[in-house]
Amino acid sequence: MTRIDDTFARLKAEGKKAFVAYIMAGDPDLPRALAVMKGLPAAGVDVIELGLPFTDPMADGPTIQAAGQRALEAGMTVDQTLQMVRDFRAGDQKTPIVLMGYYNPIYSRGVDRFLKEATAAGIDGLIIVDLPPEEDDELCLPAQAAGMNFIRLATPTTDDKRLPKVLQNTSGFVYYVSITGITGSAAAQAGDVGPEVARIKRSTDLPVIVGFGISTPEGARTIAGVADGCVVGSAIVKEIASGKPADEVLSFVAALAAGAHSA
Repeated sequence: MTRIDDTFARLKAEGKKAFVAYIMAGDPDLPRALAVMKGLPAAGVDVIELGLPFTDPMADGPTIQAAGQRALEAGMTVDQTLQMVRDFRAGDQKTPIVLMGYYNPIYSRGVDRFLKEATAAGIDGLIIVDLPPEEDDELCLPAQAAGMNFIRLATPTTDDKRLPKVLQNTSGFVYYVSITGITGSAAAQAGDVGPEVARIKRSTDLPVIVGFGISTPEGARTIAGVADGCVVGSAIVKEIASGKPADEVLSFVAALAAGAHSA
């Protein structure tokens, strides 16, 4: 049982939906990113999704692309991302952290070394969007052997033939991408999402969390109402990009979390 498993078991027992918040590690710089990260649990965040800055984030829209670029220009590295997690863990041993990113920085570091360092730092799961199930031997299976969840994305184009392959080594939760396209590009619609979540849940006992296209407390409530919870990323990153202090960003996050939890 990972922190992710424990969190979803607790939420299920409480009859609550999950709220997952995405931020980019080191955006706009390490001190400010860490200040926001440390405040997320008190703002109602159940799981933190932490972006690993990368030069070619193909699944991400302009908002998160810009966040990664700001972080890289501020000197953010894999080492500093892991240190950010360690600094967070110094005051919080309970909140799950999922590292979201791309395979190249992990491959460059070496899978065994990365997994050893990431688990020691306190990372609980990985979302690596450019590694398909056909490449599970590369990272997914070693990560799970190291005690880490490997979270897979399902999308509107994941048909019934493909879905079992996507689910076969997924753990922690299933991340359902509500729209076709990149992050921040369109609004999620509960009428479209609900049947797809139900279809996925017929094939797995894992929680199904919906992301992409959620930017308001009402949107969080509506989408969480047809799933096990929701993820908000671009809308939070926009607040950070606007230069607002951490407490104002966290007030925005708290409103989103309250929306999801009211579902």
